[in-house]
Parts: sequence; C-alpha cells; structure tokens
Amino acid sequence: MKAVTYGLIVLLAILHQDFWWWDDSDTLVFGFVPIGLAYHAGISMVAALLWAAAVKFCWPADADAVEEESDFAASAEKAGGRS
Repeated sequence: MKAVTYGLIVLLAILHQDFWWWDDSDTLVFGFVPIGLAYHAGISMVAALLWAAAVKFCWPADADAVEEESDFAASAEKAGGRS
C-alpha cells in the first residue's frame, strides 16, 4: 500500500502543475469561479484525502509505542534510575 500511496503523491504533484488552464481566463465554474481556481480547490481536496490515507495505511503501527518507551526512559533517568 505504501508504494501505491507514494505513486499517488507523485501523480498529484504532477497534476498540480496545471499548465493546460494557464491561458483560459474565460471559463467559469458555477458561473463565478475561474477554472484554474476550481481545479486547485479540487486538487486541495484530493491532497487532503490522500494524506489521510497515507496516515491510515502508511503510519508505522509501533510509532506511538516507541514514543511512550522513550518518555518512560527519560522519566526514569530524571528520577535517578528508579522506576
């Protein structure tokens, strides 16, 4: 799943460079939003969903345990080695 997520991040970075809308200032979405702005709003929503998926599927399962363990070791050291 990590490879798919990384691939989607690269694809999103490529799609973010929307050179095909640069010269179009006449097209409006919903009658008032310029097409380039609407495209970037959509890209932003997709990016938020992609980062949520990256956290859900790519975050290490033991990351919180490692942090708690280091906190415990630091507090034991401050207490003079007593635990």
